[in-house]
Amino acid sequence: MGASTTAYVGLGSNLGDRQAMLDRALGKLKQHEQIDVLARSEVLETEPLTHNGQAKYLNAVTEIRTSLSPSALLRVLQGIETDMGRSRQEKWGPRSIDLDLLMFGTEIIQSEELTVPHAQMHLRSFVLEPLCQLNSALLHPVLGVGMTELKRRLNGQDFFVDGAAPQLVSIAGNIGVGKTTLANCLQAQFGGDVLYEPYDTNPFLPDVYAGKAELALDSQLHFLVHRAQQLKRAALTDGNAYFSDYLFEKELVYAESLLDARQWELYQRIYEPFAAMIVAPSLVLYMQDSSDRCLTRIQRRNRSYEQGIQTSFLDGLSQAYDRLIEHWRRSPVLHLDIAKFDCLRPDHMQELTAQIRHYVRI
Repeated sequence: MGASTTAYVGLGSNLGDRQAMLDRALGKLKQHEQIDVLARSEVLETEPLTHNGQAKYLNAVTEIRTSLSPSALLRVLQGIETDMGRSRQEKWGPRSIDLDLLMFGTEIIQSEELTVPHAQMHLRSFVLEPLCQLNSALLHPVLGVGMTELKRRLNGQDFFVDGAAPQLVSIAGNIGVGKTTLANCLQAQFGGDVLYEPYDTNPFLPDVYAGKAELALDSQLHFLVHRAQQLKRAALTDGNAYFSDYLFEKELVYAESLLDARQWELYQRIYEPFAAMIVAPSLVLYMQDSSDRCLTRIQRRNRSYEQGIQTSFLDGLSQAYDRLIEHWRRSPVLHLDIAKFDCLRPDHMQELTAQIRHYVRI
């Protein structure tokens, strides 16, 4: 071969002998005189993206070197698909073989026939996990983020952007980390609506922070009802942008921290029907900062009922949030280290908004 480029091709099949289909497609790539197959990842079994009753997929990624142009390589991949009986009549439909050109060196291509890097690869764990196996140092040419971080954002799940649904971005993080400030900055960038936590309208919260534990359940139920009303399907408009300065599932974080055993048992039974009503976020922004820095902001904003908050309480909440995000499966998560990110800096917000646009349609 002459001058060549390293490229990555995704392979998938959910019809017939799936493993044989992957092996056969890989064999056809090896036979091409202008393609050298360098490596193949492990094979993963995955659910179909739309969960529409199809069989599960087998997926893998192969690393190649090729002297073909991107468009010529695309034609080779499509020719292999056709030879192997690939039907293109139904979007998201079952397929004997699927060959996607994921990356072609560091090139960025947007044409009628081809988009490189693949437009949805950052939303697919079944792509990112194999890419990390093959080359964990790879950077996404458009997002400017490494494959390891992109994989972390998905937590093992696969997603697609549904622009017809409400575009809800929920912000998670400890008290005093700056969630409301960020929500307001996002609204200034994108428009849409901000959904605020009802701290100032909760009549029980000051007494709870003052130590009246018997009112903790009342306070948590006040938050639960209000947030469910804000986030229920009928309250959100399809396609509109919403920024909530809370993650609904934080209810469990605070309830477990503040309620006694009997209150906690009752609360969990009440929580489930409300949780079933709400719209899942399209994206979560998880803000993280030290408890000391959060406490400084809490003291600075000078809400009287918060002045008794201690660092130990914030430490406990931070650990609970970490566990919540560690097991989060409903949407991608962007992690924001507040020691390095300031939403009041235009350059920081420009970078964040560019990332967000790849995960939600706003």
